[in-house]
Amino acid sequence: MTANKILSHSEIEHKIKRIAYQIYETFVDDESIVIAGIATNGFIFAQKIATVLQTISPIEVILCEVKMNKQNLNAEITTSIPKEMYQNKGIVLVDDVLNSGSTLMYGVKHFLEVPLKKFKTAVLVDRNHKKYPIKVDFKGISLSTTSLEHVTVVFEEKDSYAVLD
Repeated sequence: MTANKILSHSEIEHKIKRIAYQIYETFVDDESIVIAGIATNGFIFAQKIATVLQTISPIEVILCEVKMNKQNLNAEITTSIPKEMYQNKGIVLVDDVLNSGSTLMYGVKHFLEVPLKKFKTAVLVDRNHKKYPIKVDFKGISLSTTSLEHVTVVFEEKDSYAVLD
């Protein structure tokens, strides 16, 4: 089976800008927000969103990396910033691809241990194969795929892309 390119570098860049503007519109009254990316690709995607957000808005962006064991979602989840830094703040939890929703669901659960002002989610590719009642607030593209197909996102300096194989 050959891979089909579903997003080119320029399309990904366009979607990052659109998502950044949507986040700005949602959090326009906030002084600061936390952009929390799930390691590894989710964090890279979060960094790209944060970079655009900082150029288009006066909102202070706090970047956070979320580390979790995707094979054992009950294992401890850690963040690159302490809980006090996201307590009573708006948060956007970011990942590259939403497959079953389990990674995003456990990520949401981790952040709900402290009071939050607002909580949203963002993904580049939503595959529509959810096992959990997780809703994506900001998404680059929705794909109806079979459960046997796999979406891979590659973030490179000059040639980011997403493929379906």
